[in-house]
Amino acid sequence: MNRTSRRAATCGLVVTGLLTAAGCSGADTATTGGSPVDAARLKLTPTTPAAQGPVQKVNWLLEDEPDSLDLDTQGTSAGRVVLTNVCERLYQLQPDMTVKPFLARKAAQPDDRTLILTVRQGVTFHDGSKLTADDVLWSLKRHADPDMEQSDEFGNVSSMAKTGADEITVRFKKPDALFTKALAGDAGLVWNKEQVEKAGEDFGTPGHGDACSGPYELTGWKSGDSITIRAYDGYWGDKPLTQEVVFRWASDSALVNALKTGAADGTFAESPNTASALRGAKGLGQFYGPSTATLDLIPTERGGLKDPRVRRALSLALDRAGIAKSGYGGLVQPWASPVGSGSWGYAKAEFDAAQKQLASVAPASPDADDLAEAKKLVKDAGVPADPIVIGTDASQGRTVVANAVRAALQRIGLQGDVKTVPTAQFEEFYSDPQARAEIDVLVGDWYISKSDPMGFYDNGLSDSSNNWIGFKDATYDEKVHQALSTLDDAERAALAIDVQKRFTDAAVWIPVAQVPSVLVLNSELTGAPASQAYLYYPWAADLGARKG
Repeated sequence: MNRTSRRAATCGLVVTGLLTAAGCSGADTATTGGSPVDAARLKLTPTTPAAQGPVQKVNWLLEDEPDSLDLDTQGTSAGRVVLTNVCERLYQLQPDMTVKPFLARKAAQPDDRTLILTVRQGVTFHDGSKLTADDVLWSLKRHADPDMEQSDEFGNVSSMAKTGADEITVRFKKPDALFTKALAGDAGLVWNKEQVEKAGEDFGTPGHGDACSGPYELTGWKSGDSITIRAYDGYWGDKPLTQEVVFRWASDSALVNALKTGAADGTFAESPNTASALRGAKGLGQFYGPSTATLDLIPTERGGLKDPRVRRALSLALDRAGIAKSGYGGLVQPWASPVGSGSWGYAKAEFDAAQKQLASVAPASPDADDLAEAKKLVKDAGVPADPIVIGTDASQGRTVVANAVRAALQRIGLQGDVKTVPTAQFEEFYSDPQARAEIDVLVGDWYISKSDPMGFYDNGLSDSSNNWIGFKDATYDEKVHQALSTLDDAERAALAIDVQKRFTDAAVWIPVAQVPSVLVLNSELTGAPASQAYLYYPWAADLGARKG
């Protein structure tokens, strides 16, 4: 999912400092007063303690009203937070960021270019009709339509067909390691064909049903006011403890006030400023969990950072720990790779070890040796003739990052100028090369929708539209394509770690911090997942009372 178009593979987050990629856990750290959290000690856990009792109604806050609940046409985070409790996918992303077959009861791969899905029996849609393999195939073909948000996920698919009463066979042009991860996202949503076609172009808008099979059904959407979901009596799986969830939307001070006064019971906070304002609030806990989101410096085609030695020097001189503390209240963590730990849906120990090894090129706080090495790199490369222009908006987090970049440049004998633009104009930097024509590096942010680092590293391919700096490395390209076609997790992890090192050694992007997600929750409630899974997993179904 791209930042603006919300496409399927890679998403950027607007960080006034956005934390939308996940929910998080660690209430003992988060609720101890209003001072910044020590980012080095911020512990991420994927879950909150299991709920012990039922709840009749929960009031939940979104930062925006969804544009649509048809995620094929409008894949926004707000819509996803609601709909993931209502609709189900062929695979399911778990709170620990692993994936498993779900509406596909089982999956088989008789060869490396074939996936056979066995559709779960005994599942009914909310209108009482039976979910069938025909619905599954129709849904997959709808997702694959070039006009739909998830079409990119099907580029390697050669055919999809019903091959048995409860069987769908997908064939690929070449092995596809990430397709099942996509089926745990919006590419795996299973719609009620009859209900979607009946609603036509109005599907997903107020006044229409949900066409889904999940633990909750959509029972009301009052445009401009609220969305209500209720536990579905005919659900095939475990029944939710919380019977009704009412979603309303507010931002900034209104959101903070609603939570502080008890008018709302929880939110997945999109902004570190929101989380900071609520830290220590009576009756509320904060939970921090793994996410794929990161803050990054993204060099542009303008060329002020075209020499990789200058990019590496900037990375060595950057005070990431200072940024985490001053810009984000300690709610982000200094990070050395461009994708967060929520992407480690497999081989966690191997990815963790590889991340720690990258500290030599992206230190949390530069020491004298780091600065000496950075100055030598600049000397070898030659000082750029013009100041390096840093693009940002006026948000607190980005402003701190931009000033830290300027200070890092000064420490190694370079000049940096900060160009601040309105947020709407800032968004254009991601999609419009002309908008980037006056900046050399963007204070950016990014997340991916899949729990696999290889969902990110295609951004460094020679022909990627997100490779603004023009990085070209035939070996890198070869290894990325090899990893994307490697079905064995251990083999793919080794390739991903190799690719990661090549990307960071060349400083194609300069990582700054990983961005955990923040779950703010009434202290009488618990059970919701605290990881990025909340965007794709039925989090409300796990929510309930802390005490029985």
